[in-house]
Amino acid sequence: MEIREATVNDIEELTSLIEQLGYPSTIENMKTRFSNIESSPDYHTLLASYDGKIVGMIGMVKGYYYEMDGFYVRIVALVVDSNYRSKGIGKKLLENAESWARKIGATGIGLNSGSRPERENAHRFYKNMGYVEKSIGFAKNLI
Repeated sequence: MEIREATVNDIEELTSLIEQLGYPSTIENMKTRFSNIESSPDYHTLLASYDGKIVGMIGMVKGYYYEMDGFYVRIVALVVDSNYRSKGIGKKLLENAESWARKIGATGIGLNSGSRPERENAHRFYKNMGYVEKSIGFAKNLI
């Protein structure tokens, strides 16, 4: 298994993984999104390959606290191809995300995960990795 930074050359694989995460997309849309993400120094995207095939990704963004000094990293996307789960790939991606967060001086790391029943395995995974449930999230579409 190898973990490396994503590039624009990985758009097809990123599109497929984002779709598995539950967000239908097109290669063109993903290319536009990733171009914006890649141009910001506060974002960091890693890919996992297994037997030469890209099978996982994690996307992170650096954010600043209002309530205290310092900054944190928020994991905004984490997915492992459904055919490659339970092989330690998600764990390796999460460990690399934590490593990047420490490297840039973040004092915390967090993520949100949907409350749908199909997310229960993911929730167990996060708890096993030392993450604790902290809040309820809310969202509103503005368009």
